[in-house]
Amino acid sequence: MTTGDLVLPKTRTGWRRATGAGKQLHAGPVTYVALTVFALLSLAPLVWTAVAASRTDRRLAQAPPPLWFGGNLFKNLETAWDQAGLGLAMFNSLIVAGTITVSTVLFSTLAGFAFAKLRFRFSGLLLLLTIGTMMIPPQLAVVPLYLWMSDLGWSNQLQTVILPSLVTAFGTFFMRQYLVQALPTELIEAARVDGASSLRVVWHVVFPAARPAMAVLGLLTFVFAWNDFLWPIIALNQQNPTVQVALNALGTGYVPDQAVIMAGALLGTLPLLIAFLLFGKQIVGGIMQGAIKG
Repeated sequence: MTTGDLVLPKTRTGWRRATGAGKQLHAGPVTYVALTVFALLSLAPLVWTAVAASRTDRRLAQAPPPLWFGGNLFKNLETAWDQAGLGLAMFNSLIVAGTITVSTVLFSTLAGFAFAKLRFRFSGLLLLLTIGTMMIPPQLAVVPLYLWMSDLGWSNQLQTVILPSLVTAFGTFFMRQYLVQALPTELIEAARVDGASSLRVVWHVVFPAARPAMAVLGLLTFVFAWNDFLWPIIALNQQNPTVQVALNALGTGYVPDQAVIMAGALLGTLPLLIAFLLFGKQIVGGIMQGAIKG
């Protein structure tokens, strides 16, 4: 034991030690048990979806339900892929979700920077109006939005789904709150003194400082756009669907095949899982960095 360590009384989670700055804290067994339980509960819906997708519809109707994988997984996946036309749907969802994510992150960062660091008339009122739009139920905009898109001649086209979501009030407010703390005003003033234009300030100062929050906002936006169902089911049809619209076709019929529906849901979830596996470390790092700066 070093002179900088102080041993405190033993608790149920193990020895608790008060250490100096830079010392690593160790969790006790209770912490590991709690984290394991929460992880298993979080994975349970996904595991059940995979189990149900590997069974037959008759077996799913029996009691007790199956608790382990069967032998029909690949057959059900192929059936769901063919019946729902998930090839085109996946491609359309990638275009829609990718475009919405890029535009939302870009425009929300620019608007958030303006509200956080720039001074202009009625900025407080405009920010209040922006936040107020989040209180309006989206269902109220469905009818006028559909009439507007019909007047533009965009019925059953992907831009009908993309255009209303190019920027969000939540994204603007989220980036504004982050940049208020994470971006020092002195840094912007120093760039101005060095002769940087507004575009260079945004590119070389604002974007690097906002990168952690942009990563988090991008993930949230992509997940929301990928899983969106209400507006795409109204604006699109089965000839040009997104994933959620295509999966809706699996539930039609006199006796829907629950195993095939679960297989389609599993296919629709895989891109989100792959995205999180690829970029999860950067996203979690961005959240932690933003928490430290805040």
